[in-house]
Amino acid sequence: MNPPVRRYVTIMVHRDGALDSRTVRLPLWLVRALAGTGSVVALLWLLGVVLYGPIVRTAARVPGMEREIARLSAENRQVTQLAAQLARVEQRYEQVRTMLGGNIVPPRPAGTGPLSVTYPVTAPAPGEPRRYERGPSIPTHWPLDERGVVTRGQVGGAGDDPHPGLDVAVPMGTPIRAAGGGTIAEAGDDPEYGRYILVNHPDGYQSMYGHASRVLVVAGQFVPAGEVIGLSGSTGRSTAPHLHFEIRRDGRAIDPRSIVRQEF
Repeated sequence: MNPPVRRYVTIMVHRDGALDSRTVRLPLWLVRALAGTGSVVALLWLLGVVLYGPIVRTAARVPGMEREIARLSAENRQVTQLAAQLARVEQRYEQVRTMLGGNIVPPRPAGTGPLSVTYPVTAPAPGEPRRYERGPSIPTHWPLDERGVVTRGQVGGAGDDPHPGLDVAVPMGTPIRAAGGGTIAEAGDDPEYGRYILVNHPDGYQSMYGHASRVLVVAGQFVPAGEVIGLSGSTGRSTAPHLHFEIRRDGRAIDPRSIVRQEF
């Protein structure tokens, strides 16, 4: 009986520049065992990358996520503090508004239509002289039932802060009367003047009333001198209840005190 034949794998190693070569003979079973072990190791490494790679990447992001959570928490505390400060400011505003009479005219409910207009009917006492003209007239009457306090006068020219009219401090809800008879040219809202009314009068005159809380007329309507056309307020660019009263002639602002007379 012939003995079994052993098989070998011969590996020849030759170094550049050397005259001889080295030969290594390894049994075939050892080569196969090494190849199988290498395959198993490679497969295990690949499974580790696939299974544990996301976990490692997530763990690497944890410090960054903790820093982001800390930043968001700090910002949330700042927002909470700002909200508390805003609530205190709104509370103080309501207190000041109540002190100035801001609750005389309550705000209109949201979603309501145009404010209805009621036209008053007045009858003077027998023998009492008529205070206002009936038809169109230039604006010569004081637009309020009281003098009020003029907090700012006419400032013309090309300065940094021109002011074409008078600012008259009066309580919230004070009736505003037409300074002369004319037709309502405009009645609406403006970022600067708030709720305003512009009236066209004869001879190129116009009168303008700003910062009203209520507008009681509409464009195109004729109003005689002395008719209530709105209620004073603090809308637009305003810091307190007052009436901005302005008179123009041929498009240029003139000092209302030059033609308006106060009658009480």
